[in-house]
Amino acid sequence: MLDLHLHSSHSDGTMTPEALVEMAHGRGLVLVSITDHDTVSGTGEALAAGRRHGVRVISGLELSVSWRDYHLHLLAYDFDWQNDALQSGLRVLQEARAQRNGKIIDKLVSLGLPVSEEALRTFTGGGQTGRPHIARLLVAKRVVGSIDQAFAGYLRKGACAYVSRYVFPADQACTLIHGAGGIAVLAHPGQLALPQDELAGLLGELKEQGLDGLETFYPTQRGKQLRQLRALADRFQLLETGGSDYHGDIRPGTRMAGGPDFRVPGEILAGLQHRWETDEQQSVGSKSQ
Repeated sequence: MLDLHLHSSHSDGTMTPEALVEMAHGRGLVLVSITDHDTVSGTGEALAAGRRHGVRVISGLELSVSWRDYHLHLLAYDFDWQNDALQSGLRVLQEARAQRNGKIIDKLVSLGLPVSEEALRTFTGGGQTGRPHIARLLVAKRVVGSIDQAFAGYLRKGACAYVSRYVFPADQACTLIHGAGGIAVLAHPGQLALPQDELAGLLGELKEQGLDGLETFYPTQRGKQLRQLRALADRFQLLETGGSDYHGDIRPGTRMAGGPDFRVPGEILAGLQHRWETDEQQSVGSKSQ
């Protein structure tokens, strides 16, 4: 039915927004969102492609955020992607990314590796550049044999070329998303690998800071874990969403939702529709007062 977690060539995916929407149409999806990291530069293209292919496209975005000692990802949906405050906030994050990329390249050069910022630009496609692009550069230069090896040996936290970057605190990110009229959803909570009680405590705190939803349907969240996540969403009255986190051929063996290996059920769409209808009624009511 839907896939609300897709990445295009405007961040660390390998397909254009147009190609992703066309693929979604071919897989019978009725609702998609392209959630590139720290950028909405592909949103206009995605919306236009949706109109051509008869697929509903809503604006999307993925932000890395911090909360206490947690490093989290927030998905934003159905917001005004041209909102001035949102655009200003994204520019702060994009500059932080650019500064980190330069520092990582400097570290790799100091290790004697054959890399440069000029060479890195050949892997970005004009979009936001991040560690996955640097990993692809290391593979191309035969420094490592795979992207996973690049992260393990050089790029992940604690590795020799790792550099941290500025991210928004979760409450500030939620405020930014809400200010543009969107909803804030915690992405792939299963990847946090937290005990159930600790995850519940975290969700309670995030709910107080403005969290609206939880990405319950995700390729690696199955069986008992999926049931537990859905129960937590119900407990904290969080909207359920789902998506494949599809990046194209940068992640071999992964697929967009809609096939037999991973589907997001129609009831998730029904929940979203109810949220949108409620928001619209409240908006109309406030204008009539």
